[in-house]
Amino acid sequence: MAETVSPITRQVTKEDQETPSIDIRIEDVEDCLLYDRHGVSIPFKKLYQDRKSVIIFVRNFLCYSCKEYVDDLSKIPREALEDADIRLVVIGQSAHTHIESFCSLTGYPHDMYVDPARCIYQKLGMKREETFTDSAHPSPHVKSGLLMGQMKSIWRAMTSPLFDLQGDLHQQGGAIIAGPGSRVHFAHFDTNRLDHMPINWLLQLAGVQQTLDFSDKPSIIHV
Repeated sequence: MAETVSPITRQVTKEDQETPSIDIRIEDVEDCLLYDRHGVSIPFKKLYQDRKSVIIFVRNFLCYSCKEYVDDLSKIPREALEDADIRLVVIGQSAHTHIESFCSLTGYPHDMYVDPARCIYQKLGMKREETFTDSAHPSPHVKSGLLMGQMKSIWRAMTSPLFDLQGDLHQQGGAIIAGPGSRVHFAHFDTNRLDHMPINWLLQLAGVQQTLDFSDKPSIIHV
């Protein structure tokens, strides 16, 4: 029997998560260009052609909830992904010049690209503007309240050496599990800044056989 843990660190299963996968045509965006931290472009399909990939789309790099979500993504051990032959990718919508500083800020060690034209966001129909409902499941990975979170975002914008909004402030993100090839295993589009999919649930759906503890250090709970 699994050890009982707090809500943030509990194992999230399909039965716990009521959000169904949405239908998307990934072929419609396979040739959209992404840019790495050096400004080198690759087609989107390059991310999932040869292996299964968990692809996270964030709102913008100044968004406090996105920053805290990526904080937790950074705690995923590389060996956990390698054992399952899974690729983890974060995609933002800023200029590529912001990737380096955002990775440094969050400690994120995995793949990160940007879609500054929002080609994928728009063609797949990711939401613009936020919708909040009473039945929504808030992200277990966001620790800051609204006021404090917004103050952190404003401070980061003011102190950034490259002052800009680092993406469309109204654009929402999402998560896709795809590959190898054009097979889409799961897709979710966020309705607001707190509507992230629980990371453990995404990893388990992708085939990672470990549950991570996001409360402090990236310890692994075997269940």
